[in-house]
Order: sequence, then C-alpha cells, then structure tokens
Amino acid sequence: MVANIDPFHAIAISREAHRLEAEGRSILHMEFGQPSTGAPSAAIAQAHAVLDSDPMGYWESPALKERIALHYRERYGVTVDAEQILLTCGASPGLVLALTSLFAPGARVATARPGYVAYRNTLKALYLEPLEVDCGPAERYQIGAAALEALEPAPDGAIIASPANPTGTIIPADEMARIAETCRARGIRIVSDEIYHGLSYGDPARSMLEFAPDAVIVNSFSKYFSMAGWRLGWVVFPPDLIDTARARMGNLFLTPPSLAQHAGLKAFDCIDELEGHVATYRRNRELLLAALPALGLREIAPPDGAFYIYADVGHLTDDSLAFCQKLLRDTGVATAPGIDFDPVDGHRHIRFSFAVSTDRVEDAIARMIPWFKAQAVASKKRIF
Repeated sequence: MVANIDPFHAIAISREAHRLEAEGRSILHMEFGQPSTGAPSAAIAQAHAVLDSDPMGYWESPALKERIALHYRERYGVTVDAEQILLTCGASPGLVLALTSLFAPGARVATARPGYVAYRNTLKALYLEPLEVDCGPAERYQIGAAALEALEPAPDGAIIASPANPTGTIIPADEMARIAETCRARGIRIVSDEIYHGLSYGDPARSMLEFAPDAVIVNSFSKYFSMAGWRLGWVVFPPDLIDTARARMGNLFLTPPSLAQHAGLKAFDCIDELEGHVATYRRNRELLLAALPALGLREIAPPDGAFYIYADVGHLTDDSLAFCQKLLRDTGVATAPGIDFDPVDGHRHIRFSFAVSTDRVEDAIARMIPWFKAQAVASKKRIF
C-alpha cells in the first residue's frame, strides 16, 4: 500500500513565482511562512569560524541541548532535562519522530481544521488516521477541550498548535489547562507544535509543558531564530519515550547538520537582533490589518502570533488556488491558497505571510488594493 498524499499547493505557487521572477517580473513572496531575514549575524560569524577549524561529522551538541533546557526554565518556568531533548533537521522530521514514537499505524490523531497542511499529510504518510475537527470563528480557529471531549471514541492523540498556521491564533492559558486535563482524563497523547513561539503580538504563547508534562513538544530554529535554511529543530520527549525516540532518530535521521548546531547555540545570544525582527513583523501586521478594509477583506482569523493573515475571500471566488494564481500573474504578489490548510472550506480562503520587509508589505498593499477592487466589480458581473 502507498499512502495518498495531497500536494502542497503553495509550493506550486512559489515555483511559478520564481519562474516569473527569472523572467524579470517583480515578485513579492508572501506565499511561505519563512523569514526573509537571515540567521543572526553572530551565528553566521560563528559558522564561518567553525568551517575553518572543525571537520565536523555526525554530532549532537550537548551544549545546545543544555541551552535549550535553560530556555524552558527561563521562558516557561518548567524543568526539562537536556537528555529529554533530541535535535532534529528542522520541525518536519521532528514531527515524524514525535508521531512514530507515540503511535502505531492505524492510530487516530485529532487536528484543527484549518491547520498546517503537513499535519494531515504526515499522518497519512505514516498510516495514521487524521481526525480534522472543524474550527471556525466561534472557536477562534483552534481545537479546544470541548471538541476533544466530544470525539467518540477518544482519539489516540491530538496535535496542538499555538500560535497556529495558517491563522496565527493563540490558545489562552486557561484553555491550554482544560485541553491538558481533558487529554489526561481520556488517555489522549499530546503533540504540541510550538514552532512560532516568540512571535506574539499580545500575551505570549504558553508551552504545553506548563500544563501537560508528558506532552511531546516540537520546535525549530526556522521561525523566531530566522534560520529556516539551516534545518535545525528539536523535540522534547517525556522520560518514558526517550529510548524509543532516540532509536528512531538514529535510524531515520542520524543527526542534524553540525554547522547548524554551532550556529544555533550562538543564536540564543542574539535576542536583541531577533526581537528587532519581531518588531518588523508587528509593524507589517498593523499595515495589513489597516489595509484589509480597502481590500474588501473583513472576515479574518485573529492574528495573535506567527506572521500570517488568513482571510475569507468567498465573496470573490470559490477556487482559492485559481484566485492565488491570478493574483500572482496580475500583481506579482504570491500568496498561499486556503485549500492547503482546509480541504473542506479552504476554497474560500487565502493566507498572506508578512515575514518580509516592511517596504515589501507596503508595495504588496499598493498592488493589491486596485486589484481586489477590480475583482469585486468582476464578481458582481459573474466574470471571475
């Protein structure tokens, strides 16, 4: 048997965007959730120094694991032993490692819909059953304790994401506590994707470890640390899963790049620079929120964190992929179609990433305002 995996349509949008760019078109890349900034300057300098002095090889940095453990004590007030942390080649292998360590084929795992496309497809690839729970405006686009309580029979696991992709919504602390209690009572194992931690515009996101010490935590240097291309992440496992997870890590992935580990350790010393990126995202978010009425977009998910706007364009189209393709061709603004994140209702949504420079956000807004107005006129005439 071969798992049937759906395509990641934003990748096709990006491929077309790069083709147009190679032809000389001016393209604004708002299709992927990756910072346009590079790694912190001190981390890059450390990488240069290591290249000249260390032959490198398969390696798991004890110092980096200790620094990550300290991060959990400092930021969340929770104690994590460094040996509970496995370093990975980014959060995507980390998710595979978490799921294969927790579940056998056939297990049922609940996720929010809309949600990150790779949750659904990674579960399917591993012969696990995704249970996508419809989470709309009333739920702030987040799976909650009530939804997990209502699932019969209880699922084997649940993937929690706060801040979430594609919506940017954050689960409040009291709801995190209720989710933890519900999962504890029903025997549901929690995988918490905390890749967007550090990117919040109000109250900071809370780690699920504060409420469920046996949760498995997936995180990465790709978002807050602006190191997507370095392919470095980590997973925190409870003690009962360490040996199982380490066996899978060694056989499936070996270790993450040694160079990335050296740079990642240094990145923890670059908080001022990284907080400067967050200030840019905050400004970009404000610009987009102010521009949404002129775009005719009034129904959006609350962007509490991350760097996304998830907007309803159902008054303009019932084909979000075609809509994004046309937007790209006509304006040079690349966005992600909602069908990646929601196979049921995503045909009427699109996602903007504002992890780019502020001048590019301003340029994108200037290009999109007349275009969206034209689409509104055309839709009334049933042209689009």
